[in-house]
Amino acid sequence: MNIIVVGQKHGESKTYTLGGSVRILFFGFLFALPFSMGAAGYWLAQHLADEGILDLNAAKAWEDDLSQQRQELQKIRKQTDQELDALTLKLGELQAKLLRLDALGERIVDISKLSTDEFDFSMQPAVGGPSGALGESYQVTEINQVLDGLAERIDSREQQLEVLGNLMSANKFSTDTFVAGRPIDKGWMSSRYGQRTDPFTGRLAWHGGVDFAGKTGTEIKAVAAGVVTWSDNRYGYGKLIEINHGNGYKTRYAHCDSLEVKVGDIVRKGDVVALMGSTGRSTGPHVHFEVYKNGRSVDPAAYIHRTPR
Repeated sequence: MNIIVVGQKHGESKTYTLGGSVRILFFGFLFALPFSMGAAGYWLAQHLADEGILDLNAAKAWEDDLSQQRQELQKIRKQTDQELDALTLKLGELQAKLLRLDALGERIVDISKLSTDEFDFSMQPAVGGPSGALGESYQVTEINQVLDGLAERIDSREQQLEVLGNLMSANKFSTDTFVAGRPIDKGWMSSRYGQRTDPFTGRLAWHGGVDFAGKTGTEIKAVAAGVVTWSDNRYGYGKLIEINHGNGYKTRYAHCDSLEVKVGDIVRKGDVVALMGSTGRSTGPHVHFEVYKNGRSVDPAAYIHRTPR
């Protein structure tokens, strides 16, 4: 078998003679070439199809993940909004409570006439401490930290009010138990404390109190707050009221017509404890008033003319 090859230059040609074995290989190659090209095309088409399926599956998976993340993000935003609304409401409640505490504190300080320098509710609480390391920051705009700051201010105000209340209670107790004033609103002092002529014997005798004369039924009032320790008849005194005021002080109101309190009662300054009469060793309606300090009788005049607190 001859193969003629014609060149492009000057129409020259060359002739090749193929042997038997070469002819067999040549014809085998020509016969197998279409099948090889078909197989390669099929493999390429299959490969491209597989890659396309994989790409579609990956894209679908990514889209599903993004959709799920969007749903989770919406859920988180909704929960965050709800928590923010709750925190905002709590913040408003704390601010309102703080305003009430400040107003109450300022009012109490004004009424009690305590030092405004010590209890100034219009100023921020004084705080301090060493500075932190460089680079540390504190975000005061975060709502949780704002709430914490408000809570600290409220605690500070409540502590101030507690101290203020204790001071006022102590001052009020001291004022209420301060023995001062007359046991009656109307009447005149008919006998003073000390040596006097006894109206029954005409001899000098010791008079351990002062007498206030008045009308039968005149109200007799406690000159200080205390606890009633006697409310009954007593020899020489007639119907007697005795009140313990603490701090070693005790007062007595004798010759009463009727007793308005009983043993164990707590009375305040100015409370009516009895009505004036002439029971016991008495020549007429009056109240015999005695003051005791640490178990000893003292002149009531010093307390009658005492300036009340």
